[in-house]
Amino acid sequence: MNESILTNASLSLHFAPYIPMGYIIAFMVATALFIALSVFYFRRGILGRSLCAAGFLILLLNPSFLEEERAPVKDVVAVIIDKSQSQSFGDRAEATEKAAAWITGALAKKSANLDVRVFETGLLDGDNVAQSTNLFAPLETMMNDVRASRRAGVIMITDGQVHDAPQALERLSQYGPIHTLLSGDRNDKDRRMVIVEAPAYGIVGQQITIKYKIEQSGGIEARYADVITRMNDQPENRDYIPVDAVQSMTFTIEHAGQNIVDLNVAAAEGELTIVNNRVPLIINGVRDRLKVLLVSGQPHTGGRMWRDLLTSDPGVDLVHFTILREPHKLDATPQRELSLIAFPFRELFEVKLYDFDLIIFDRYRLNRILPQFYFSNIEKYVREGGALLEASGPSFAGENSLYTTDLKNILPAYPTGQIIQQGFTPSITEKGARHPVTKNLAWNNNSDPDKIWGQWLRQVAVQPLSGHVLMNGHAQNPLLILDRVGEGRVAQLASDHIYLWARGYDGGGPQIELLRRTAHWLMKEPELEENSLTVRNTGNRIHIERRSLTPADMDIDITAPDGSAQTLTLTPDDSGLLKTSIQATMPGVYSVSDGLQKRFTIIGTLNPPEYRAVITTDEIMTPIAKATGGSVKYISDVPQPDIRILREGQRYSGRGWLGLRQNNDFDVQSLKDTPWLPLWLYAFVMVALSCFCWWHESRSAKKAT
Repeated sequence: MNESILTNASLSLHFAPYIPMGYIIAFMVATALFIALSVFYFRRGILGRSLCAAGFLILLLNPSFLEEERAPVKDVVAVIIDKSQSQSFGDRAEATEKAAAWITGALAKKSANLDVRVFETGLLDGDNVAQSTNLFAPLETMMNDVRASRRAGVIMITDGQVHDAPQALERLSQYGPIHTLLSGDRNDKDRRMVIVEAPAYGIVGQQITIKYKIEQSGGIEARYADVITRMNDQPENRDYIPVDAVQSMTFTIEHAGQNIVDLNVAAAEGELTIVNNRVPLIINGVRDRLKVLLVSGQPHTGGRMWRDLLTSDPGVDLVHFTILREPHKLDATPQRELSLIAFPFRELFEVKLYDFDLIIFDRYRLNRILPQFYFSNIEKYVREGGALLEASGPSFAGENSLYTTDLKNILPAYPTGQIIQQGFTPSITEKGARHPVTKNLAWNNNSDPDKIWGQWLRQVAVQPLSGHVLMNGHAQNPLLILDRVGEGRVAQLASDHIYLWARGYDGGGPQIELLRRTAHWLMKEPELEENSLTVRNTGNRIHIERRSLTPADMDIDITAPDGSAQTLTLTPDDSGLLKTSIQATMPGVYSVSDGLQKRFTIIGTLNPPEYRAVITTDEIMTPIAKATGGSVKYISDVPQPDIRILREGQRYSGRGWLGLRQNNDFDVQSLKDTPWLPLWLYAFVMVALSCFCWWHESRSAKKAT
């Protein structure tokens, strides 16, 4: 069905000069001068000569009639509907939907005169995260293909918190009157937590300072508010602080990686939303330098391997002692000629014990140098957060074993008394294949594709009591065992032949990577946690990963910025991780918990503009309405405004109605250019005028004589 187009005609006179206007103006000046001179000298000919000059001038100007066939076009009105997150508070969403339905319906009834364009802004779409309410950017995009003479006006439905309102108001008149319908309530109340200063990083063991304040608006009269602060899993701290006053608090960074500081202010009575009452801060802990104490029970071939490994790490400060001469060892060297120093056991294991992040006993055996009660100190040190690595030598299976001290209370395996003196190739257990310490240990120096690693030649047989066995040795005897004891960690390596890999024996193996990972796991490196929970996002999609030593489904809880929670199920994949993902529905901070640990991720930016101010306001849009002739009205006052189309220059708003500009614009369908006179008629007129002028002047000359 073809829609008929009403057209009308317009006739106008215009000029298309044969020569540039500069020459025509020069001709006019010269002609006027000559006519004036002829009158001055001859006192005649002014009428005829003026007529001839005028006719020639008209010929040069080439007047013609321009006839236009015009088709009227519709004026364009833009309707911008704010669907940002602040529009979900209270009854705003319902009010917005009803107002949008009424406005679009009323405009549809005027479709004969209007082209209505509707746009919803502020939605989460793909990787675009709505962090603020932008209404004028989409307006410009919608109307950039519409000339100003067709723009009838704009109707915006929002809560008034518009973050891209232009400062230059004069240019907005091109859109016509801009009307705003406010979806909220005049009596909205809000209280919010505002971070004034917070570091992004902190050194483990040192304090950080955070500054914050409480702001409130909408007529909340309380001058003090309850604030709850908490770091990681520490007990929460409650304070009663004044509003609008900057507060400072200090926290100690507990561990490397993500440290969470949670600040929460109590909700006020009648508050619109609590989404901005809570601010979790993510502060990454970094270690300054790690201090390691290495005690070698006796000089041996593999001792240098430990030293080279630890000194090659620039982030490690190593203190290394080797027992060279035991008290019961006799030789003929005079005491005054010995250059050995006494073992400073009191300073190491009592005074400065807690300065170390890791203690390594390498082939250590009881030799009456270290008193028994110092092993009790080491046990306490580990339980309170320290780390111990025991690399077993043959003495661990005998009467001088470390297992006969108080360390037996924290070691994950006990010796059976057997020493295996046979070659074997270390292998990864099922749990070891999932544990980040031994997962994907790469080694390709061996030319035999069927032989992954080289052999070791000795192992101490042990029986595990706790922890996780990550590697096996001869006849599936436990070789590497990791365990958590209290707040600390323990690792046990049941062989002193790992140095064979360093020497390339039988093809060698990944001894550097294995020992590096083991040492850093003991020192609580976040990337090596076997049960670590990782949360990241790409755009507005949240990806959740959790390591687990058992391939079983796991439920986790995720909490959105508005406090709503849901349970998701993590499922294992081929890489040994439990994974899932979810689409975010709003910007802000999302928290994820597996019951033991909590992680956060931020969609958009922390404290986005969308949540900084949430109460309904007319302060932003009122200057724009005044500059364009529009209006700002609350939907609660005018739920169903009348729409009127008015001529330019009239008032565009009133009680209960909104006005749009009538432009009466058109498109030109065709043009017809008709000369004022044909050229032959021009020639006839010019000849006639010349003859008349010659006849008239001849007659005047005869009379004069």
